[in-house]
This record gives sequence, structure tokens and C-alpha cells, in this order.
Amino acid sequence: MEENSISWADFEKIDMRVGTITDVQPFPKARNPAYKLQIDFGEELGIRRSSAQITKLYTPDELLGRQVIAVINFPKKQIADFMSECLVLGVVGADKEVILLQPAQQAKNGDRIG
Repeated sequence: MEENSISWADFEKIDMRVGTITDVQPFPKARNPAYKLQIDFGEELGIRRSSAQITKLYTPDELLGRQVIAVINFPKKQIADFMSECLVLGVVGADKEVILLQPAQQAKNGDRIG
């Protein structure tokens, strides 16, 4: 096994789900430019909040209603005066801009990535 490889069992521990962004607010207290997001992960998981450094490529209007993929089983993280409850996933470009990961077709909120 390569030094940085993980096992299938390790991968299965990561709980990645599809959710829809329902609210976007500026986050001026964040160290780096960010938004406060509310994401609906469906009836079972409910609404989770996340701080996301995605201001270079996205406006709040572009984010509302957009489906994203997030890790929902990380510990909560306090960022300034905000509690982030999930990690929204994206591709980090050369200039640190983040391109959000999202399903290619509409998916049900809360569906698991596997």
C-alpha cells in the first residue's frame, strides 16, 4: 500500500451527502473572504451550516438553490462567531479559487456519495 493510500474502510467513514443551499450571508468576521451557508440535507439530516471560502467565483444569488456535496461527519468547528457544521467540497485552483463539487443531475437532498 502506498504511503498516502487509505483503505476502503477508511473511505467508508467519510459521510458525504448532497444538499441544497437555502441561505447565503456574507461573513465579514472570517479571516479569509467567505460566506455563511445554510444547506438542506433532507428530512433525516436537516439543515446544516457551513462557512465557505467561495467568494471569488460565486455570488450569493448564484449559490441559492444550488446543490453541493459536503462532508457531514466532521466535528463542528467554531469560525469567529459562527459554528460550521459541515465541509462543502470543491476543487481548489492555482489562485485558491474554489469550484464547488455538485451532482451532474438533480439528486435528492441527503443522498449519500459513495
